[in-house]
Amino acid sequence: MTGAQAKSSGVKWTCPMHPEIVRDGPGSCPKCGMALEPTGVPDPYHEDDSELRDMSRRFWFAACLTVPILILSMGDMLPGEPISRMLSYRLRIWLELALATPVCIWSAWPFYQKAWQSIVNRSLNMFTLIGIGVGISYGYSIVAALVPDIFPASFRTHTGQVGVYFEAAAVITTLILLGQVLELRARSQTGAAVRSLLGLAAKEARLVDDDGTERDIAMDEVEPGNRLRVRPGEKIPVDGKVIEGSSTVDESMVTGEAIPVEKGPGDSLIGATINKTGGLLMRAEKVGAETLLSRIVDMVAEAQRSRAPIQKLADTVAGYFVPAVLIIAVITFVAWAWLGVEAKLAYALLNAIAVLIIACPCALGLATPMSIMVATGKGAGVGVLFRNAEAIQGLREVDTLVVDKTGTLTEGNPKLVTVEPAAGVDETTLLSAAAAIERASEHPLAQAIVEEVQARGIRFEEPTDFQSVTGKGVLGTVGGRKVAIGNNALMTDAGAKPTEAESKRAEELRREGQTVMSVAIGGRFAGLLGVTDPIKKTTAAAIDRLRAEKIRVIMVTGDNETTAQAVARQLSIDSVYAGVLPEGKAAIVRDLQKEGAVVAMAGDGINDAPALATANIGIAMGTGTDVAIESASITLVKGDLHGILRARRLSRLAMANIKQNLFFAFIYNAVGVPVAAGVLYPFFGVLLSPMIAAGAMSLSSVSVIANSLRLRSADLG
Repeated sequence: MTGAQAKSSGVKWTCPMHPEIVRDGPGSCPKCGMALEPTGVPDPYHEDDSELRDMSRRFWFAACLTVPILILSMGDMLPGEPISRMLSYRLRIWLELALATPVCIWSAWPFYQKAWQSIVNRSLNMFTLIGIGVGISYGYSIVAALVPDIFPASFRTHTGQVGVYFEAAAVITTLILLGQVLELRARSQTGAAVRSLLGLAAKEARLVDDDGTERDIAMDEVEPGNRLRVRPGEKIPVDGKVIEGSSTVDESMVTGEAIPVEKGPGDSLIGATINKTGGLLMRAEKVGAETLLSRIVDMVAEAQRSRAPIQKLADTVAGYFVPAVLIIAVITFVAWAWLGVEAKLAYALLNAIAVLIIACPCALGLATPMSIMVATGKGAGVGVLFRNAEAIQGLREVDTLVVDKTGTLTEGNPKLVTVEPAAGVDETTLLSAAAAIERASEHPLAQAIVEEVQARGIRFEEPTDFQSVTGKGVLGTVGGRKVAIGNNALMTDAGAKPTEAESKRAEELRREGQTVMSVAIGGRFAGLLGVTDPIKKTTAAAIDRLRAEKIRVIMVTGDNETTAQAVARQLSIDSVYAGVLPEGKAAIVRDLQKEGAVVAMAGDGINDAPALATANIGIAMGTGTDVAIESASITLVKGDLHGILRARRLSRLAMANIKQNLFFAFIYNAVGVPVAAGVLYPFFGVLLSPMIAAGAMSLSSVSVIANSLRLRSADLG
């Protein structure tokens, strides 16, 4: 996608360091000079690399001309016939001028533009120093080459010649261009995981028409409600649900889990995942920008553009750093011009330029954004989506985790787990009668009973005279017999009051966290059915690991006290708040914060949204509602608490990486600036040429980039 295509498509471009800068097309940030990046979902097939290609062209052009300039300027040190004997001094100067001019004008032109922008916008940055340094060294050399007689003795060497620094200006330009090329390539790599994920999306879908005919259509033609055929080995085209068939689906590129997931009628499917073994007929539910994959990319892009609080430190330092460097450069020039040795003013100019070049704060500017960009990309690859950089920084400080029960600790999908027929009643008869009545009910518990009976292959009849009795249960007629399902009050009304032993058994099941229903058939007590929301298989191990990390876990649920305590006992959770309304959950979070706790809230429902927004860090289960996801700072695609542990480790690694980057940026300047100014010269006779300064400056940026990219291979457990 070219810049023109981006403009026509409505894509906006922004600066990773200054997100308030938004433009209609690619370019440079007027504040820091960094390349603007596109917002929204990138095109996986047409990545915009126009700036990388432009910088690469300028670099290779500059490199081809800089090599002969170096040979001319340092030729007497090379083996063989000295250049001084082959070419006169003036001819060498004119050749250097001819070769350096295209480098210092065309190749370096973007630096001059950005330097000028920084001065006009009163936002001095790294390109201010680069532009001034290259411009002064090249401009001075032009004057020295064309009219050397105007310079006083203080500019002349012991041979009486006025020194020129075309090689310094050209090498500086070439090295900085190399640093820019490496930076642009590295920044491109930070989004590689997301682009590769997008590139794996299905190219087309197989539509099943109402008359049963099938045809392939483009992805942009798929609409919600369409029936789509997915054959073995094909990619799931969009988000939806299985209508017919069963298969295993590889969801690793979204969830990070390598084990394929069993799918059958009613199960959800994620677009771009791979159907492995069987054929599926699915119904499309979310298409285009509404799919999980598109939302993942949007969240990652937003997080990469956001700024962590620690970035304020770098911004503050950079705001004072550039003016300070300019002052140091002026002091260096004055000191050398006053106290220097032979060719005082020439050395003064050379050392001042070296200070400007080596102090370039590009590494400082890259330190935080590079780590954030890589970390968000890494998180997306393992199913952890950070909404912003603040969440990355804040998660490592969390000491209290508030969790909802249903859908967070449990599967959020009630299942029939207990079937206990009364004496003289067989299990099939009990289940068949119960399913027949519950089929007409819309209650989630009724659905759990029907699904289990269907899964067992038990047949049941259509009920007649169905009615729902508020606060008691449901009843109707099946095969000529009255059937009632509900509490003890309904059993009494049906003339089938349970015995004391049966009532005692029902209470035991309730203490285990089950919702218990009594069944009466033909006026006789027929048995008990227990429905529960099973705890996720991974929950217990995840909570144990969270507790090992000194994180206090508190369960807050709208469910009743008995059920909540039963779940808490199984998971060894000490603090439980039951029967809590949505606003009550948010109030509990606020109370914990008043006590000094740094609170993360994990939930999946609309009722959790207020608490998710109130917490220091809101964590939404990707299997939950859109409202919960929109209210949270972090989304766990798989809906597994182990994702919190992965996110927390990534948070710690990212912050450590940022601090390492800042160290690299500061240490280069702390050591380099005094050396460039010439503090070692009186003791060791050591001076730092602008060429070496440019190399050191580029090396500092490369160090930051390379260190940031290490996060891509981090083990998150």
